[in-house]
Amino acid sequence: MTDGNHENVPGRNRRRFPDISSRAYEHPADRSALVALRKLTGFDTVFKAMSGLLPERSLRLLFLSDSVRVSEVQFAHLHTMLLDACSILDLKKVPPMYVAQDPKPNAMCIGLDEPIIVVTTGLVELLDEEEMRAVVGHEVGHALSGHSVYRTILLFLTNLALKVAWIPLGNIAIMGIVTALREWFRKSELSADRAGLLVGQDLQASMRGLMKIAGGNHLHEMNVDAFLAQAEEYEAGGDLRDSVLKILNVLPRSHPFTTVRAAELKKWAESRDHQRIMDGHYPKRDQDGDTSVTDSFRESASHYADTVRTSKDPLMKLVGDIAGGAGDLGGKLRDKFTGGGNGTTGTAKG
Repeated sequence: MTDGNHENVPGRNRRRFPDISSRAYEHPADRSALVALRKLTGFDTVFKAMSGLLPERSLRLLFLSDSVRVSEVQFAHLHTMLLDACSILDLKKVPPMYVAQDPKPNAMCIGLDEPIIVVTTGLVELLDEEEMRAVVGHEVGHALSGHSVYRTILLFLTNLALKVAWIPLGNIAIMGIVTALREWFRKSELSADRAGLLVGQDLQASMRGLMKIAGGNHLHEMNVDAFLAQAEEYEAGGDLRDSVLKILNVLPRSHPFTTVRAAELKKWAESRDHQRIMDGHYPKRDQDGDTSVTDSFRESASHYADTVRTSKDPLMKLVGDIAGGAGDLGGKLRDKFTGGGNGTTGTAKG
């Protein structure tokens, strides 16, 4: 199962992407962080050498002993999907995959030396074949990007920081680490959603899967357009107080909110970048070493600038006003926080 042989994968109509670099689908903020980490020669090697200090061995033994390993004879349909996803994204070494008993729908890709994919029974029972294909592609995308390695390293560093919490101002420093870590986690999830779409090549299946994760197995009660409208309302609604609450709500989360993920994926699916990949024009792995950290950070900064400029969120609009040298800042702050306005400074929706 881990020999990299894709000969047993059945014929398919989905497009393959030989030698595709993960940079092709990575979110700009995720990509800039990964490029910087990859440029730190020996950074991950040092921590791999310290793997004996990490719970990775314990986790591998735990899944081997208390979960079901996907294979030709166990969860064979998932095994076929895994081979399919690795073939499409040209991941040479197929990661081990396990099904763990847990009613909560979830999936993850972990590991330092080699990535392991784990899906819960709750997820397997919730999703249909094409929806599950997108999830398997999502996790294979994590593996191809190296997210499992860097996630494990960063989690280790966070746990290490917790041990020195007694140091003055230690809690503030730790919260800074955790906040930055979770922000990167959220962006890496957007990257993996894109990988899932490249594997499944069915946007509606990806949308359905996200809706089910949010609302359960009640598709007859849900509507994709209405679900996406929730994301629009979430982004644009309220005043500055709601913007602050949105930030506070998302800080403890490792994943973006589901409606936001759906909206982000649909936007990317309709973008020129996605179409170029589907047409066979994408960065290759043999060019990864030439990737500039500066260019990646510049692209990330440009993405955030575009986000601020186009966002309907009241706080982001205010940031744009400040950056643009807007006058009467005091009045704008007052109106944004109170939801008031005189007809020229805006309403509760900014």
